[in-house]
Amino acid sequence: MIKKRILPFLASLAVLAACSPGGGRLRTGDLIFVAIPADYSLDESSMDGAISAATGGAQGLNLIHVAIAEVEDGRTWIIDATLKHGVDRHPLDTFLRDFTLRDGSLPVFQVKRLKDGRLARPSVENAKRFLGLPYDVYFLPENEGLYCSELVYVSYRQKDGKPLFTSAPMNFRNADGEFPLYWEQLFARIGQPIPQDVPGTNPQAMSAEPVLRPVDVKIP
Repeated sequence: MIKKRILPFLASLAVLAACSPGGGRLRTGDLIFVAIPADYSLDESSMDGAISAATGGAQGLNLIHVAIAEVEDGRTWIIDATLKHGVDRHPLDTFLRDFTLRDGSLPVFQVKRLKDGRLARPSVENAKRFLGLPYDVYFLPENEGLYCSELVYVSYRQKDGKPLFTSAPMNFRNADGEFPLYWEQLFARIGQPIPQDVPGTNPQAMSAEPVLRPVDVKIP
């Protein structure tokens, strides 16, 4: 009699755990957003500083990068697009080292998970198809390279093949309506106008998409 009562109780606990907003550990398909405080001073001559100036909110945290997590045999791998590696898959330790701030501290990491977990593994497998591509310094759609949120955009798909995330006109201007020096120098060097208002994505807007939910995962 006691056993008959305990089994349904344990099954209920399992359901509650699966529905819990907490995550505990990273899962395959989780998105890791790299965040810095809005008042943190970044040199605008760096790409991270330029992204922060152009896409950050007026308060709270500025999200400057997004990466994809893959957990395999108890080890965590990161798939992302950066200037240093291009589109690459590397251990979590490499990711943490690459994003360590100048003072030796780590930025804030926000982890978000797909509400429909069935799409997580197929999306990660899609992302692997782009490994080896260069970083998209042009920030243009449908060219040979990908930038960080563009990699997520082209990889995360619904069952019918449509993108899970949305695109919108990109903004490269800072809060004063001016282009940070980094963008002016970069696009002058590659001989291309700054792609202001060209359709694209950014980590700040992507993190607020309704297909995601926040999970309580501590990194590292």
